[in-house]
Amino acid sequence: MTVRVGVIGAGMIGQDHIRRLTEVVTGAAVTAVTDIDGDRAAEVAARVGATALPTGAELIASPDVDAVLVTSWGPTHAEHVLAAIAAGKPVFCEKPLATTAEDCLRIVEAERAHGRRLVQVGFMRRFDAGYRQMKEVLSTGSLGAPLIVHCAHRNPAVPESYHSAMAAQDTAVHEIDVLRWLLDDEIVSAQVVTPRPTSKRFAHLKDPQIMVFETAEGVRIDLEVFVNCQYGYDIQCEVVGEDGLVRLPDPAAVGIRTAARHGTGVLQDWKDRFAEAFDTEFREWVASVAAGTEPTGPSSWDGYAATVITDAAVRSLEIGGESVTTDMKPRPAFYGGTA
Repeated sequence: MTVRVGVIGAGMIGQDHIRRLTEVVTGAAVTAVTDIDGDRAAEVAARVGATALPTGAELIASPDVDAVLVTSWGPTHAEHVLAAIAAGKPVFCEKPLATTAEDCLRIVEAERAHGRRLVQVGFMRRFDAGYRQMKEVLSTGSLGAPLIVHCAHRNPAVPESYHSAMAAQDTAVHEIDVLRWLLDDEIVSAQVVTPRPTSKRFAHLKDPQIMVFETAEGVRIDLEVFVNCQYGYDIQCEVVGEDGLVRLPDPAAVGIRTAARHGTGVLQDWKDRFAEAFDTEFREWVASVAAGTEPTGPSSWDGYAATVITDAAVRSLEIGGESVTTDMKPRPAFYGGTA
């Protein structure tokens, strides 16, 4: 079958996903688009032969929409996801699932009441080939128990609108999700300390930041978030175990020898670094909708966990670097937990 997707939010990421669904992924068609800017919705919809609708509620209720993609402004996510669950329609929500832990729990409870998983959250790193290879290695147990994780998330620069809390909420949140998945372990505390700031930042921004997390099994994670590193978009991850380590590979690149130097290029943009991961993410989501099976990607519970952990990190930053307990609810059996 062709999965008819309605898209709520026609901004940059929404348009990129619309392109992906119409030009890259087979078995999907974008049939409806809505946006707070009606003219933009109409323009984007016309481009792909879809219908522009005035509101998210009308889009979700449309008989021409089998599944919903939410790429609107973060504070509107909970409203749209809850409406899709009420309509019994699969919904892919770009991160964050919601901007508060309370709204995330409302979604979790609504989905549990429905009786089957309908929600997938857009943490694309679980679909990256390198991270999946790391997961395979860790799953074999050949490295022994994980002990330490070293990570770095570097951007060349950020706009003036980027503020200090976004280092956790918008940047580190990707590591937070993928590390919970890689380790199959829960993060129980967060601490954020700030070294000497870079002179390349805007004055209001604390950059870089060093985040330290502890898991329920005692693994210590250190994450450098440096969003004005100047040289490129650079993602690093290394898991150290009792008997060895596994490291995330850098993207494949040709070696260049010129002017007495040997080097490789460094990507400058997250869209280029994770383009294939985004494509795989949507291929697998569309396939699950077409088959009528539950999504295999990040769940509503994962969205809740990420919000709770980033809240703890922001709180640590606000109180001067003290460790903050995440205070997460027990994971329900519905999401693979024991509660």
